[in-house]
Amino acid sequence: MRTRTLALSAASVAALLAAAASIPAAQAQPVPGAAPAVTTVGADSAADAPAAGIKEGSVSAADLLAKVTSCTQISNGKYRTDEDTSPTVPVCGKNGAVFWKADMDIDCDGQITTACNKNTDPWFQADTAFHTSDGKPLSAEKLPYVVVPSASSIWNYANSGIKGGGIVAVIYNNKVEYAVVGDTGPSQIIGEASYATAKALGIDPDPKTGGADSGVTYILFQNSKASPIESHSAAVTAGEALAQQFIQNN
Repeated sequence: MRTRTLALSAASVAALLAAAASIPAAQAQPVPGAAPAVTTVGADSAADAPAAGIKEGSVSAADLLAKVTSCTQISNGKYRTDEDTSPTVPVCGKNGAVFWKADMDIDCDGQITTACNKNTDPWFQADTAFHTSDGKPLSAEKLPYVVVPSASSIWNYANSGIKGGGIVAVIYNNKVEYAVVGDTGPSQIIGEASYATAKALGIDPDPKTGGADSGVTYILFQNSKASPIESHSAAVTAGEALAQQFIQNN
């Protein structure tokens, strides 16, 4: 769980179609930011890597970005991207999702690994807000996950149908990476994701010097959940179906 006070700047097609078919269009809500019914997609394996046959990004970045060109603000205020910047980032509502556009700081918290430990990350904490199915912290090095701001008067993610393990489409430089909600961060700062998320998007994942200064879009699908949370293949399967639905309903 993030408590740092300083953020750095800067299984197959059939399975996918089945997942898409299992999500009725009636889940879309007419009010931006309102949460649809729960969508949970499971996986036979808790592997961190995508299952064979699943291609991330088959829903194009351009098609997703075309749906988030305007913002209906649902947060009570705006967030900073770093401690020393002005609050400029609102949380926006769409049918079936919330989104924001920000930077990407690198979260290396959770399980101790070669890339993520107290020597590689001066802010390292050996825990995450949400845990694996067997109760362990998530692995920032292996699992693509996104950090949401801790609940505050600005915005409470839970009230918008966002939960641990929720599915997120992270978009950067015309690439789409599906991730889960895996950790919480400072209550007034937004724009952070795991080492694995950054690496998959071609962003320098070094927790000290890496990240992206801007240009990252985070689309969080309401009341969705990968099961188990540590299965990246489950997140990809659900993400593809939810992304298609999102494009159809907005």
